[in-house]
Amino acid sequence: MSAARQQLAEAHRIVVKLGTHVVMRDGAELARERIDAIVGSLAGLRKAGRQVLLVSSGAVGMGMGVLGLTERPRSLGLRQACAAVGQGHLMSVYTQAFAARGVAAAQVLLTQDDLADRDRALCVRTTLMRLLELGVVPVLNENDSVSVAELVEYRRAQGGIAPGPGAFGDNDGLAALVAVSLDADALVMLTNVGGLFTANPKMDPSATLIGELRDVDDQTMGRASGSSAAGTGGMASKLAAARLASSEGTAVLIAGGEPDVLERAMAGEEVGTLVSVTRRPARLRHIAVGARHRGALVVNDGALAALTGAKKASLLPIGVIGVDGTFDKGDVVEIRDGSGRVHGRGLVNYASDACRKLAGRHSDDIDAILGWRGYDAVITRDNLVMGAL
Repeated sequence: MSAARQQLAEAHRIVVKLGTHVVMRDGAELARERIDAIVGSLAGLRKAGRQVLLVSSGAVGMGMGVLGLTERPRSLGLRQACAAVGQGHLMSVYTQAFAARGVAAAQVLLTQDDLADRDRALCVRTTLMRLLELGVVPVLNENDSVSVAELVEYRRAQGGIAPGPGAFGDNDGLAALVAVSLDADALVMLTNVGGLFTANPKMDPSATLIGELRDVDDQTMGRASGSSAAGTGGMASKLAAARLASSEGTAVLIAGGEPDVLERAMAGEEVGTLVSVTRRPARLRHIAVGARHRGALVVNDGALAALTGAKKASLLPIGVIGVDGTFDKGDVVEIRDGSGRVHGRGLVNYASDACRKLAGRHSDDIDAILGWRGYDAVITRDNLVMGAL
């Protein structure tokens, strides 16, 4: 297994995006068996301790089926109407499929403006993080009934115009923005092709699959052309999204939407095209080397093993045995063992006085000890850098 595939196999927070051709069959009929199988895979990942978010296309196609339309509407208003009708039906399918496996799902409708505005983006992140902490699988979609960005991109794509730097179609860009905003370890985009090929396989039968990419450069973007007939996205849209996400520290896999593809990918199998990440995202680099540390948390051996293990746990109060220095919430602190050796750094969720009160206590006791509760963890895993700094 390559280092890049190993990184994907060990991913803890995963955003999975389903394209229209994965969700729908022939553009207007829901591919129920395929969706049920993929939901089963997502539920399995969730029960194994991973955090999973699903970004799903298909609301317009679902609405077409409900309304009895046989052709993809070109009218913007009619497409928005189809989205408004179809979204509720689509979410009902996901809710029931997850519930059958003992997993709760939550609908979150977003526009790209929600993630472009700082205050709104922070609210979205807080909501999604809380859902993940509760073991819920957020099911996200572009709010097509009020947002025209994706639907306009459909028109651009039909006219042969490639998406620009900020223009994404078919939820690809939304999935990338969500992955970046949540510091996801991996973004998996499932589509109706097996990945990126050396040429268009529909036109060149000798085209071969590109298994791994170090980055998405202009030459790579030039390999992509066209869009899907039923969706607004195409390979160019997916590569643009992959360029954004991978440059911010999220590994990206573009693969076919076969029912078992997630299990195979998470087992390290050579499926699809993997855009690897070779450096930490800027925020983690800042934690590791860019910010001055204000103090330290001393942890026990059990906590240290959990922090450095494959699942990269958060630091809970019960694992803290000492607090050095004076610091405020949001400061960078070192993670030390009992001998004083530094093992990592993180952004702390509580000030030093609160940390001293919480040290060695269970998270359930935070309210009783402090009179309020911010986070269950002293440092959450996405704000933690362990190992060589």
